[in-house]
Amino acid sequence: MGSSFEDEPRNKKPKLDDEEEKNIMAGILIENYNHRSGFEILPRDVLLDVLTRLPVSSLMQFRFVSRSCHALSHDPELPTLHHPTAAKSDPILVFHCDYPIRNQLYFVGYNGDNGGDKIVRKISTPFCRSMPEFNVVGSCNGLLCLSDSLYGDPVYVFNPFTRNHLELPKSKQFQDQEVVFGFGFHPLTNEYKVVRIVYYRTPRRLTRNTRSYPKSEVHVLTIGEPKTNTWRCLGKVPYQLDRQAKEVVAVNGRLHFVSRPGRLGGLPGRTIVSFDLKDEQFKLVSKPVNRSNFHLTVIEGCLATAVSCGYGKLEIWVMKEYDVKESWVKRFDIHGAYLAKIPSHSRDYGIWRKAMHEKMVRVLCVLKNGEILMEYRGGSLVMYDPKWKEFKDVVFHGMPKLFQTIVHVGSLNWTNTPIHI
Repeated sequence: MGSSFEDEPRNKKPKLDDEEEKNIMAGILIENYNHRSGFEILPRDVLLDVLTRLPVSSLMQFRFVSRSCHALSHDPELPTLHHPTAAKSDPILVFHCDYPIRNQLYFVGYNGDNGGDKIVRKISTPFCRSMPEFNVVGSCNGLLCLSDSLYGDPVYVFNPFTRNHLELPKSKQFQDQEVVFGFGFHPLTNEYKVVRIVYYRTPRRLTRNTRSYPKSEVHVLTIGEPKTNTWRCLGKVPYQLDRQAKEVVAVNGRLHFVSRPGRLGGLPGRTIVSFDLKDEQFKLVSKPVNRSNFHLTVIEGCLATAVSCGYGKLEIWVMKEYDVKESWVKRFDIHGAYLAKIPSHSRDYGIWRKAMHEKMVRVLCVLKNGEILMEYRGGSLVMYDPKWKEFKDVVFHGMPKLFQTIVHVGSLNWTNTPIHI
C-alpha cells in the first residue's frame, strides 16, 4: 500500500500539528540566521513575534547560533511576550527523581497529539553543592521553588531553562518540626511569595505522641523587595493542614491546601483551605461533594478536585467561578481501575517512601486534545481518553526509573517579569 498522501493533489501539503510547525519554524529561523542574507533586516517586532511561537527548548538552542541570535533572545520584552503563548500550549513535564543517589530534575516537552519531542533531558541545577537533595515546592509561571528535603533550608527559586536562580534568606528553625511550603503569584500585586507553615513541639513535649504538633507559625517571604526580603511571621495557623499531601496548588492568587482528616484537622473530614497571597489570610473553600478521599489539581486555570469514589471510579470536578460553591461542575468520570506499571524497586528510595502511603493515582492536567494525564504512584504516567474511555501508558526515551511529575510552563520568566493575565 502506498503513502497516505498519494491521493492528495500535488500542490496540497499535508497538515502538520502544532509541535511539528514549531520545530520547522525553529529550523528556518536558525538557518536564516546562519545565512545573513536579508533576514536580519526584518523588523524587530516581526522577529520577536516568531520567537514567541517557539517552545522554550528551541529558544535556548537559538541563543547559541550567533551573537545576533544571542542578543535577540535576550530582548527584555521577549519573556513577557513569550509567556502567554507558552501558558496556552501543552505543558512541559518536569520529573523529580532521586535515583540512584542524589536528587535530579529532568524534563520533556509534551504534546497530546504526537507525544512531543519524546526525549527526556536532564536539567542542570547550579546550586547542587549547597542543596544536593531537595523537594519541589511548586511551579508557577515558569519558575520552580525548591527546598532542602532534610532541613527545609535553603530554599531556591529557579528557572530551569534560563538557569536563573535565587537563594532565599534562612528561616527560623525549631528543634522538632514539620513544614508545609507553598509558592505562588498574585496578579494584582505582581508579586511572588513563598509561604512556610511550621508545626512544632516545645522541648517539654518531645516525648508525647509523635503525631501531635500543638504549636504552629506561618512565615511569608515576598520575593524581589529589598526592604521586605525577610521572612515575616503572621502568627498561628488556624488549621491543621495535611503535611503529607503533595498537591499545594496556586489558583487566582491563592494557595490551596488540604486539611488533615477528622479530629486531627479540627474540621469534619478533609477540607480545602486557601491562603490569599495579597491579604495573607486563610479561608475555607467549599468542596464539590462531601467526600474526604480527594486531591487538588488545576484544570484550564481553575481549581479542581479528583475525587475517589471506590471501585476504580474517579470523578474530576472543576470550580468554574472561583469561590462560588454553585459553580462546581463535574467534568469527567473515569470508570474502571487501571493497572499501571509500578517499578518493583520503588520502595527502596526516599522520594517514594511517603508517597507509597498516598493516593494510587494523581491527576496532573488535561491536555489540549482533551485527554487526561495522570501519574500512578511509583512513577508511571498514564493517559486517559474520555471520549473512547481508554487508558494507555506514556513512556519517553530516557525516562528516569523513579520520579514525581511537576506540570510546568516552559518560559523565560524571572521574578521581575510582568505577567499579563
